[in-house]
Amino acid sequence: MAATVPAECRMANDIARNLGHLPGEEAAEAIAGHIGRFWDPRMRTRLHEHVDAGADCLDPLVVAAVELLR
Repeated sequence: MAATVPAECRMANDIARNLGHLPGEEAAEAIAGHIGRFWDPRMRTRLHEHVDAGADCLDPLVVAAVELLR
């Protein structure tokens, strides 16, 4: 049985794919801005927990964006 990707990881990766045309740091800032403005605090907390746990399902830009949100 294949492991499922948590919803927060999937959505954050979708955002990263949509903003991936931007240069690295600019993309991370745009992802962080989107998550900070539009995500519920509980969703942000779960995303932080996935990053802290070293979730390998996350795009590196998402990890950089979460660090900017801290």
